[in-house]
Amino acid sequence: MGNSRETIIMVDDDITSLTVARNNLADKYNLFTAPSGEKLFMLLEKLSPALILLDIEMPDMNGFDVIARLKQNPFLDRIPVIFLTASHDAEIEIRALKSGARDFITKPVEKSILHHRIELHLRFASYQAQTEQNVTILSDSLATSFAEMIECRDENTGGHVVRTSKYIEILGRNLINRDIFPDELNHTELQLMARAAPLHDIGKIAISDSILLKEGKLNDEEFTIMKRHAHIGEVVVDKMYQRMPAQRYLHYGCLIAGSHHERYDGRGYPRGLAGEDIPLCGRMMAVVDVYDALTENRIYRKGMGSAQASKIIMENRGTQFDPVVVDTFNDVQDQIIEITNTFSNKEKDI
Repeated sequence: MGNSRETIIMVDDDITSLTVARNNLADKYNLFTAPSGEKLFMLLEKLSPALILLDIEMPDMNGFDVIARLKQNPFLDRIPVIFLTASHDAEIEIRALKSGARDFITKPVEKSILHHRIELHLRFASYQAQTEQNVTILSDSLATSFAEMIECRDENTGGHVVRTSKYIEILGRNLINRDIFPDELNHTELQLMARAAPLHDIGKIAISDSILLKEGKLNDEEFTIMKRHAHIGEVVVDKMYQRMPAQRYLHYGCLIAGSHHERYDGRGYPRGLAGEDIPLCGRMMAVVDVYDALTENRIYRKGMGSAQASKIIMENRGTQFDPVVVDTFNDVQDQIIEITNTFSNKEKDI
């Protein structure tokens, strides 16, 4: 595990057991103790432990109640739990493992066995985390590459999908810092949204080149066909999500693809949603997608400067765009322009 000391929390209502644990573990780990399940959850508001040692027989909230609550929380459900109990009942052991515990140790615990079991599960958790990170990197790379290939069909070099993802991150962090939309947005969900952002126009794969590459303005029939890409993208990403439900970012990919052309005043497509009926990720993407489209060259026009594009965004505050999202976008203009310049495909006036 390297030279770093892992943080472990032991939960037990027996003070003697907690004292023994301190004597056995404090020399090797950052050990915190909690005499009840409620105290554990208070600690978890401040700590991110690598492992939890959890007694089963406790008053008010027993070990099974505690682990059930842990598993219901997406921020806590991956913490490895080792159950500790004085019971020798095989049924309890089976129930403990079925509940999601990584291991089961009978008390009193011999020190060397406890150390061995802890090290075993810490190493397994580290390996699992690294594997999941590798899968995430591969999944993101494939999704972004696929999205870039689709973008390149209309003579965009693909920078659009990278920039919009970074814009979403900047916009989302500012919303979180200002405690706006706390029920819909946190750092974990924002990370998923940013990963999903490159998939927003994936439905363009079904749109003819004669429409995507048309130099002039689309006629009504052509625009009707173009608008289908939002629904098509939603369906495509939803099918991907059904096949890979562990890839939670695809849930946001589905929402973003299907809602980023909705308008705050209800005059958008494909469903004509209005206000906060539009998913937050779609309202955020609507702003950054239009901004990036305005600042980049298109086959039918030259890109404009960031200041002019931002002015157009502000002029459509409350009609096309969520006013709160627009105000936040305006607050982070310096960061937005930095991304525009860093990942731009061309030189342009600011």
